[in-house]
Amino acid sequence: MNIYDIIVIGAGHAGIEASLAVARMGCKTLLITLDVKAIGRMSCNPAIGGVGKGQLVKEVDALGGQMGIASDLCGIQFRILNASKGQAVQSSRAQIDMYKYETYIQGVIKKQKNLKVKEAQVVKLIVRDNQLKGVVTADKGEIVARCVVISPGTFLDGLVHVGMRHYSGGRINEPAAIGLGNNLKDLGFNLLRFKTGTCPRISKKTIDFSRLIEQKGDNPPKPFSFSTPKITRKQVSCYITYTNPKTHKIILDNLDRSPLFAGIIKATGVRYCPSIEDKIVKFRDRQRHQIFLEPQGLKADEIYPNGLSTSLPEDVQLKILRSIQGLEKVEVIRYGYGIEHTVVDSTQLYPTLESKLVKNLFFAGQINGTTGYEEAAAQGLIAGINAALRTKNQEPIILDRSSSYIGVLIDDLTTKGTNEPYRMFTSRVEYRLLLREDNADLRLRKIGHSIGLVSKKDYAKTLAKIKEIEGLKSFLKKNLLKPTSEINKKLANLETTSLKSPVTLEQMLKRPQISLKDLKTLSRMKLVLSESASSQVEIEVKYRGFIERQLAEVARFKNLEKIKLPIDLDYNRINSLSREIQEKLTKFKPLSLGQASRISGITPVAISILMVYLRKINK
Repeated sequence: MNIYDIIVIGAGHAGIEASLAVARMGCKTLLITLDVKAIGRMSCNPAIGGVGKGQLVKEVDALGGQMGIASDLCGIQFRILNASKGQAVQSSRAQIDMYKYETYIQGVIKKQKNLKVKEAQVVKLIVRDNQLKGVVTADKGEIVARCVVISPGTFLDGLVHVGMRHYSGGRINEPAAIGLGNNLKDLGFNLLRFKTGTCPRISKKTIDFSRLIEQKGDNPPKPFSFSTPKITRKQVSCYITYTNPKTHKIILDNLDRSPLFAGIIKATGVRYCPSIEDKIVKFRDRQRHQIFLEPQGLKADEIYPNGLSTSLPEDVQLKILRSIQGLEKVEVIRYGYGIEHTVVDSTQLYPTLESKLVKNLFFAGQINGTTGYEEAAAQGLIAGINAALRTKNQEPIILDRSSSYIGVLIDDLTTKGTNEPYRMFTSRVEYRLLLREDNADLRLRKIGHSIGLVSKKDYAKTLAKIKEIEGLKSFLKKNLLKPTSEINKKLANLETTSLKSPVTLEQMLKRPQISLKDLKTLSRMKLVLSESASSQVEIEVKYRGFIERQLAEVARFKNLEKIKLPIDLDYNRINSLSREIQEKLTKFKPLSLGQASRISGITPVAISILMVYLRKINK
């Protein structure tokens, strides 16, 4: 009989990060997938990152994950979104050569020590005394494992919709995973149905680019990974066009043929990435909607018209496309579709992403109710890390809301749950000024190194960066800028007030008109500084007041997070709690007072009662 430390079910972005992490942490690992040729396939748009999502990719990289490195090697256009806004909301996004990405990831998986890939379908989990023991495949083969990570993406009981046609499938022309969903239900899991969708793919050769708006990437492109010195791959442009009243009329005239509006699709769709028919109905006053034409690869003919997700019939999709400027003669390579799939109620998971119902069973990705490659990768990495630590009898890694976007993502899922596909945004993050893209390595590299996922070489770079930052901060505090006529003339040119007495360089840098580059010129600083360290110091100095306020909030937050709640605590014995609150705490099994405080309906009074009770039992 085959025996493994860990089995990972599903080889999408969550499964990739989970399987690589556990194998790199020394665990004997089996990755089970329906099709080995589909490992690393980008099911939807050919891009990674975005608002709130770029931070997740940076954090995955800081912890030792693969997505950032893969994106840098396969990226064909890089942009910083919200570049004109504050540092707290700036996010990286890259267009990806999706065919190169798939090939690269498959190569990494193939070469990874301790990792074996098996093409099969898991239909049942082997569970004894509420503890995971292994899996059963469709060919009735039993495989024993100490832990299992389930990350099936949209394949779990997937149902594809194109117009009035619908059929079983996990992606277009790929079979769904059938059987495992019923097994999870039998084990007591509360299952939901969510819906997502994708756009048609169109032929680049048939687009009139002269009628479109060109959108170039940043120059030079900024890498995702802290290990990538620079991007050397050829970069390309994207293009922008818009829907129009004619487009909208075609859609409205065919709503009776939409599975979404005909009531055929029952599942809950993505609020922040709706289908084009959903947008037209909800925003009837809008005269146009923006469409981004994104290349799927350097050598590919396929273009992804981002913003045109739809499950309308194929003939309607073609009419919609040809009503849009620049696409009047376009040919379709593959039509868009909607897909319903099964998810678990994520409040049935601990912040480690281990199930509360079955020990040693972890869940990651879209099965937890999220949407997006980045959210999946982040969960896969954490689920994999904690599964590996379980096999080593070591304490799990739990990232809280003050540590990372990943911490916010997992806390939202496990504490609040989600009744619609969850997408990460900067607005979900309370301490976003502290949790920026640029300092993800400073926040998380130490953890990645401690568990063996970040190399000594990469961690040494982070330590060197920290030393450089501290040195520059010290230099700015100790050195003065004196009020000479030459200095004041330069300050006037920079449209800032002149000096009457000496001030520290730090005080000068606090001025909104003065950058560190200006300061180097003013003070004739001869320090040779890296861009990453310089940027870090400039942000810290200019935003110090805001940062200190957020740090004070984090300290208050940490006080509640430090007070742990026993998993086996019997809340029914705490008579001063209402029955409703007893039931909620029993159901959610929070690990700390902080997590308990974020459960809907748990009052500040209830938290105070819990604090008093804990003091009493801990005497």
